Amino acid sequence: MLFRSGNTDEEVQNDEALAVGRNDEAAERRQDDTVKVLEPQTDVFSWKDVCYDVPVKGGERRLLDNVSGWVKPGTLTALMGVSGAGKTTLLDVLAGRVTMGVITGDMLVSGKARDASFQRKTGYVQQQDLHLETATVRESLRFSAYLRQPKSVSNTEKEEFVEDVIKMLNMEDFAEAVVGVPGEGLNVEQRKLLTIGVELAAKPALLLFLDEPTSGLDSQSSWAIIAFLRKLADNGQAVLATIHQPSAILFQEFDRLLFLAKGGKTVYFGDIGKNSETLLKYFERNGAPQCDPEDNPAEYMLTMVGAGASGHATQDWHDVWKNSEESVGVQRELVRIKTEMGAQSSHEEEHSQGEFAMPFSTQLYHVTTRVFAQYWRTPGYVYSKFVLGIVSALFIGFSFFHADASIQGLQDIIFSIFMLTAILSSMVQQIMPRFVTQRDLYEVRERPSKAYSWVAFITANILVEIPYQILLGIMVFASYYYPIYTLGGFQSSERQGLILLYCIQLFIFSSTYAHLIIAALPDAETAARISTLLFSLILTFNGVFQPPQALPGFWIFMYRVSPLTYLVSGIVSTGLHGRKIVCSDDELAVMQPPPGASCGAYLEKYATAAHGQILNPSAMANCQYCPLDVADQQLSMNGIQWDQRWRNFGIVWAYIIFNIFGAVALYYLFRVRKSSGRTARAIEKVKGLVGGKKDKGEKVDGGAENGTKEVAAEPRA
Repeated sequence: MLFRSGNTDEEVQNDEALAVGRNDEAAERRQDDTVKVLEPQTDVFSWKDVCYDVPVKGGERRLLDNVSGWVKPGTLTALMGVSGAGKTTLLDVLAGRVTMGVITGDMLVSGKARDASFQRKTGYVQQQDLHLETATVRESLRFSAYLRQPKSVSNTEKEEFVEDVIKMLNMEDFAEAVVGVPGEGLNVEQRKLLTIGVELAAKPALLLFLDEPTSGLDSQSSWAIIAFLRKLADNGQAVLATIHQPSAILFQEFDRLLFLAKGGKTVYFGDIGKNSETLLKYFERNGAPQCDPEDNPAEYMLTMVGAGASGHATQDWHDVWKNSEESVGVQRELVRIKTEMGAQSSHEEEHSQGEFAMPFSTQLYHVTTRVFAQYWRTPGYVYSKFVLGIVSALFIGFSFFHADASIQGLQDIIFSIFMLTAILSSMVQQIMPRFVTQRDLYEVRERPSKAYSWVAFITANILVEIPYQILLGIMVFASYYYPIYTLGGFQSSERQGLILLYCIQLFIFSSTYAHLIIAALPDAETAARISTLLFSLILTFNGVFQPPQALPGFWIFMYRVSPLTYLVSGIVSTGLHGRKIVCSDDELAVMQPPPGASCGAYLEKYATAAHGQILNPSAMANCQYCPLDVADQQLSMNGIQWDQRWRNFGIVWAYIIFNIFGAVALYYLFRVRKSSGRTARAIEKVKGLVGGKKDKGEKVDGGAENGTKEVAAEPRA
């Protein structure tokens, strides 16, 4: 297990000593005391006749069929069912986390419709324990508290509450441990505790959802988790958890049960009772064989509805439920909750009903700070970026060290700038996987929880790259500029400063270009292929290989839209303006003047008109003529002008700004805006064209079957 520097704990030697379920009476008493810091909840969350339909080829498929129920403070409710019954689907629908299909029915908080703040006021513990691998346990909890608790709560109070959560979950021993990746870092149980802790740190005001909280845990750890949920419920919290085939001991900890059959149909909703008596009496009263005292009631129910190899359903238990007195009682209670609690006035402050708990500036600050920490704790990425830039610049600089003043030397310097811009493709492909890591965490856990807005997310990721790119640009400038441009001494401060600004601008452009490409695409591999294709075009048509006048009519368009055209032009014109050309012997034109005429008299008019230079004007034979006098003559043939250097500098900034706004717009259009699914299909087509694979990180609804297509999730009364 890794700890943040300066926070190692020599006593942490094995994972068993860190388990919540350890037999430590002092820890148990401390946990009982810290659970009391959670304020008892007062709202009742209810749902009535909830249906969920998704479009499939040839029609629609119903995944939830008129499901009703409620979760009251102080109760621990289990959500169970056969495989494919839609347990996770129902949990996602109730939590407002589905993005496809059509939802009908009523979902109310104390008899009133859910507002924009519902998702951030509930905790949702996902089955997969997804966390930022570079953060510590305490940092993960604080991040949740800072952004999800109301702004009326001070940071000091939020930090104190986080310490209470750490004690509540017995995480003191590894509070400073780095989360790491599965297999390196926290173990399975510790990750599950952190997942629960992140939601508790948000201080959910309504209820806590949990999706398979015991999945992947051994019996001791499972008992510890369920026992903790029991304590939360006893302290006035409302808890709804899906659970798959619990043991009899675990099952007895729950107060109520919502049991679903295949197709999302209700089989039972009501109290479980002491030793499951209430539940078993319902089944036995309606024709089920008596449950043996030694049998597990949870497995008994699954067998009755036909689940598993030994299952044998003797009747349609969904029809039994619809015609039962218990079902009528559920509907009667739902009406009472809506009538009585809906008539009560809300005591919530107006700002507490907003989508996010904290203002945008606070969101941006905390998200940016976390991304900076991620970069700082992944030195391999930073080192590789700087090694690539600096080593490449040194290699190019000393390959063309003190290029002479000949025409070939001039061409070498121009080509050196082309080589410098060629490393951007590798820079871009280093950035994109980092963005994908952050985006996966945000889209799977933090965006549904309304921790912070998507604008704060993408802005922070763009901003964090800029300081590194500035520092890299300075180092690349020193490594590239001084070996090449100092043959005749140092140039003016203005020229050096402008080339430095261009080098910084070059790398800032590369980072914003990377975010522009990856913003809408599902994975770094697909983005890398598209980036390479586009970069090859802007690199090829920047005026180095071919001057603009030599390009065919159509391709002059690429020359004009390529940002590297203006960047290369700016560096070349600044570095080579006014440079005197000294032709080498191979570049001289040697000719013989008429008898009695000097070379100067013979070639003077031609040299004046052609702007060349006569090296031996007084000679009477073997006249040496150099076709160029200064570098600007050659540069003008490449469309490069000294007086356009500041204009080009501004144009490149325009491209950088375009990249930023383009990244924001593409992220919104393809990954935020609800649509009919055309954008998702467009992405898949692009992946197919470039040879990409199916996005492994794509979230697929657990209740949906193959053949569903994505449409916007829309409630329908």
